[in-house]
Amino acid sequence: MSAPSFSSFPPSFASFPELEPGPSKQTPSPVRNDPADTRLQHSDRSSQRRDKSKNDKSERQSRKKEKEKKPSERERHLAPHEDSLRRNDAWPTDKILVDERLKAEEDRRRLELEGQEHTQWAPHPLFYSDRRGDPLNITYGSLNASHVPKYRPVSHGKYVLGLDGAWAVFRRAGKGVEITVGGRQKQPSLTESGSRALLAAPSRRLVASGDSSRYEEVDGFLRLPSRAGRRTEQNYRSIIKDEANSDSESSSSEADEENSDDDQGSSTLTSHQLAVKALEETLASNPSSIRTWLSLVSQSLSAVPVTSKNATKARSEVSLSILSRARAAHPSNFNSRILLLKYLLAGEEVWHGSKLRAEWEDALKLGGIDIWMEWVEWRIRKSGQGIDAVVSDATRALKALGNSEDSEVDKLRIVWRVAVAFQEAGFYERATALFQAQAELTFEVPQSLYGLPVETQLESLEEFWDSEIPRVGESDAKGWSAWVSSGRPEAAPANATIYVDTDTTSTDPFIRWHNDETHADRLYWIPVRSIEEMSISDPYATVLFSDIKALLLPLTTQRAKDAFRFIWLSILGLHIPGFVQSLANGTWDDRWSYRHLTTASHLSSIFPEKGARRQAFADSHAGTLIGREREYSLAFGSVKDWSWGVFGPLEWVGKEHWRMWTTRDVQAVNEEFVRAVFNQLRCGTEDYEWDVYALAFEAAGNVKNALKLSRSFLSTARDSLPHWAVHAVLERLRGRVEDARKVYQTVIISTRRSPTQGFIGQLWWDWAEMEWLSGDADVTLRLVMRAGNVDGTGGMMLLRAKRNLEDIINATHGRWKDREAWVKLRALMELLTASPPAALTVFDSQPAGGVGELACVRESLMVASLVMLYNHSIILRAPTPPAILRNRLWIAIETYPSNTIILGMFLEVEKGYGVWGHVRGQLGQGMADGGAKDKGVVRRVAEVWVSGWEKGRWEVEVERTRSGLAAAVESDRTRNSAVIWRVALEFEIRTGQLQRAKSMLYRAVSECPLAKELYMLAFGPLRQAFKPNELNHFVDIMVERGLRMRKSLEEYGRVTGTRGMLDDRSAEGSEDEIEHEAKERRRLMPY
Repeated sequence: MSAPSFSSFPPSFASFPELEPGPSKQTPSPVRNDPADTRLQHSDRSSQRRDKSKNDKSERQSRKKEKEKKPSERERHLAPHEDSLRRNDAWPTDKILVDERLKAEEDRRRLELEGQEHTQWAPHPLFYSDRRGDPLNITYGSLNASHVPKYRPVSHGKYVLGLDGAWAVFRRAGKGVEITVGGRQKQPSLTESGSRALLAAPSRRLVASGDSSRYEEVDGFLRLPSRAGRRTEQNYRSIIKDEANSDSESSSSEADEENSDDDQGSSTLTSHQLAVKALEETLASNPSSIRTWLSLVSQSLSAVPVTSKNATKARSEVSLSILSRARAAHPSNFNSRILLLKYLLAGEEVWHGSKLRAEWEDALKLGGIDIWMEWVEWRIRKSGQGIDAVVSDATRALKALGNSEDSEVDKLRIVWRVAVAFQEAGFYERATALFQAQAELTFEVPQSLYGLPVETQLESLEEFWDSEIPRVGESDAKGWSAWVSSGRPEAAPANATIYVDTDTTSTDPFIRWHNDETHADRLYWIPVRSIEEMSISDPYATVLFSDIKALLLPLTTQRAKDAFRFIWLSILGLHIPGFVQSLANGTWDDRWSYRHLTTASHLSSIFPEKGARRQAFADSHAGTLIGREREYSLAFGSVKDWSWGVFGPLEWVGKEHWRMWTTRDVQAVNEEFVRAVFNQLRCGTEDYEWDVYALAFEAAGNVKNALKLSRSFLSTARDSLPHWAVHAVLERLRGRVEDARKVYQTVIISTRRSPTQGFIGQLWWDWAEMEWLSGDADVTLRLVMRAGNVDGTGGMMLLRAKRNLEDIINATHGRWKDREAWVKLRALMELLTASPPAALTVFDSQPAGGVGELACVRESLMVASLVMLYNHSIILRAPTPPAILRNRLWIAIETYPSNTIILGMFLEVEKGYGVWGHVRGQLGQGMADGGAKDKGVVRRVAEVWVSGWEKGRWEVEVERTRSGLAAAVESDRTRNSAVIWRVALEFEIRTGQLQRAKSMLYRAVSECPLAKELYMLAFGPLRQAFKPNELNHFVDIMVERGLRMRKSLEEYGRVTGTRGMLDDRSAEGSEDEIEHEAKERRRLMPY
């Protein structure tokens, strides 16, 4: 109920009209007291009384007659309302309304009888009664202080002048007063919960009845359903109707009642409940549908926000309840690996340790690489026994997977995960040694050992390892096979590697130790020889063959060998987009494999510069506001990801030649070591795919060096079309279009080749794209027609060229990339001769590839079409409706949310509009199958980067970014990712929230106990937030969990107290004491 308005009251007493007193209140004028006049006046008064009595009598009779006519109408109008108002305790208010109307009517009649004109009083009433509420009162919950009208309190402030006596002042509030009726209880205000509930939107969802003839008319009446008891007496209708009709009507009435009950039940369901109900109905008819069960889990979890209090445990309990039902609903569901893994992941937060171990042992009986991978991941998180326990668990998983050729790639995934665990724990030399030994076993087996058992080969490899001859990746490495054939010579003395302290200026021992430790981890990760002095001071710098022997695999298939080489590149810091998903689609391996995002160069590119501040939106010039032009960073950032094969290593987009590897991507890489790996693992002249990646790595640093390497490849493979195609691309990348054109003319024109031959279509497309981007559309069109084996111009020639290109597209190709190149040529012809929509039609009309290539082929065609439109409208600035590219980008980014090529083009087209909601909406939480779509590591990090894409907007998006990262560290998908925790901690550090980062760091080391990089943050960027005793406790935890520390903290002086004073006492043997104390603590643990 809104407070009454006082806007009708006069602003002051001067505005009240001056009224003459009425007949009942007139006072006689003072006159002379004359007896004659008194008698005369008395007689006159007597006659006036008689006349007045007659007039009054006639007036009363006329009023009586009028009242006899009026009450019937008024009573008919007021009678029902009076009853309802009495029931609702609203009678006093209505009584006031009726009294006001009666009083106004009486005043009007009295004035007419006295001969006065009523119209003179109409414009000047004593007061107005404004009963219309102000809608803003509902919006803001109270009256505006400036809207309270002037009023005059009377009777010691208990009443207000001009209001009826029934209204009394309840209390004073500021400059106004609150009034109520007759001193009763205060009326509810708009801010109270009861009033808010009445004003709120109805929570019921009204559902229209599907029965159009629900209320059937019977003899002019509608029979309505009722819960009241049936009457015992019969009416005349039941007498004249037969028994059959009576029974029919009775059953119809009961059916209507049931339908009414159903409608009432369904009208109270929300959209979330309706979705759950629909999924439950589907599962009732098909309980074996795994997809439906997962949708039910997602829909149920959507009601529990990820950032709410105790969300992790609550979500786990909800998931456990549904997944338990799912596994018991059908026999096939019990053996479903995806249901089992989600079931175990949810139980990890609820079950006791013994029950969780028992559940995992039961799950391992089902087998499969997915279960073994998640088991190894769980053991890394929860074992707490150091890196040696991780090796033991991985060895068990490798033995369980068998020795079949199909399992070789699966085993490589486990080895990859263990190598990443080595790096996370600080054992970089051990990770490098593992891949060096595996490379020797895979590519450098001596000829005399071919066909022998693996145990025999490993014994010979151990001899080579102990000889400490240079291994793969090191300079002057000849390989195991060359060492055996040369008679097993002794190793020459190598240059000793020494540690260099990088920080000699800081007085804080913790900061000095942090700087030296992180610098050593970044530089020294190649194993040292046992004869070097460093092996004595740091025993973990030397890796024995027994430390890695259990993890070595006999790889025989070409797919496994290729996968091993690319895995090693990832370990070395070269991220290959889409490679992780190519090994096993739908896995969560990106949680640990995307460690390149935590390097210093990538973190500095993800977050804006520290000096960036919010810019003013407008400037004032001569009193006129002029809006500033919005400034943006590059639309294509350092976060790169797409499906395997969608974008080649040397393909680029945009004027900045954004591609797979740029200068920033190779900053944290040991270029000499990587260059040696590319050279020593090359499998002959036909290994063109490996050569393309080697050239892409060289081009990231210097294109001229890449061209030199390409010429060396061509010197031994002069007839290799892929090598010529890459060489021409490098010439284009350097800006030498003429040299690239000579390559295309020599390779394609000089020798006529079949259009279905491998890489011919790729060469034609590269040539046409180069001429098109150079701005010569006529030359490009003639070139495309020549590719279709048509010379000349004109409409008939165009039709013939289109038909020939269609025939080439429909022919059989060895590589799907060759077919895609011909599709792009066909679309480019439509773009040059017709319109952009016609070119898009060519892409959309293409069927997908094989079953295994369906996803990547579709994504590749989508990216190709978008890049063509992007070059046409953005790069070449050709007249194009902006909606064509924008609408297609919206569809693409919803379909492929983790493709950063699409994201970059989407940001580029959004620059001119300045509608941040479009960008934010596309990056929001997606919905799939009724629940929230899980976001991977790339999507989460890309959202952080996009927040600072528009310059000056970072401060506005800080809270939104913090909310997204909070959801990421709570989500089951990314909660156990050290990459996500590192990005979240870096965000808090850069925003200056050190205490928040400190509390988050404790959670991070709990979820990722072997991530040394997370612990080191307490000694470096977060040093101000930690006390020395807390940091000493951190060191004890690192030792207890088996993390590798290259130098002891005591070498920098022991820190005691809270002020950080140095204790220069001798700390000889202190590290052994810490290790012994940690082992003793683990032994005494009750669990």
